[in-house]
Amino acid sequence: MAPFGAWPAETVARLRALDDAVWIRGNTERWLVEPLPEDQPMAAAVQACREALGDALADELGALPENARIDAATMAWHGSPVSDMQSFTPEPGEDEAELLEGITDRRLVFGHTHLQFQRPAVRDGIDLLNPGSIGIPLDGDRRAAYALLAPDGSVELRRVEYDWRASADALRDRYGDAEWVGIVTGRIERARLAPD
Repeated sequence: MAPFGAWPAETVARLRALDDAVWIRGNTERWLVEPLPEDQPMAAAVQACREALGDALADELGALPENARIDAATMAWHGSPVSDMQSFTPEPGEDEAELLEGITDRRLVFGHTHLQFQRPAVRDGIDLLNPGSIGIPLDGDRRAAYALLAPDGSVELRRVEYDWRASADALRDRYGDAEWVGIVTGRIERARLAPD
């Protein structure tokens, strides 16, 4: 939620102002308390975020729960019940059955891949929902992606324009030309993980 953006503390403050927000920890929040090896480019991004947030808030984010119950039939995870780094894709992967081992919920909501989609899982009766990403969608569409889950269980996938150029520029203005800044701004600008 906060790492890899130009406004880590401001983002957290804004999210705290939302009524009834449910927070879970993803891999980047975990990295705030379990740092990456220093030779990885994103390690510097995590350190920059930790400095911007301050130790207390960074530790708080790193201590968030791995999952949260959304309703009686829906559970949220960052990646999957197995890992915050392993997740589902728009088309079933070979490891999908493993990622669903022991799951009894009717719907799983997750993010990690930054790819907005909804589909049935390989196991009957489980709906997979990835609302996408607000700041770094990676499906080629630069618009912010999110989903609305109605009380009746229906889902509406939504996209909205945002000034992604300003977001990338603000990141460069705040953190300069560090290697990680180039990686993140490239993803923002392309709306893809890597160059085509």
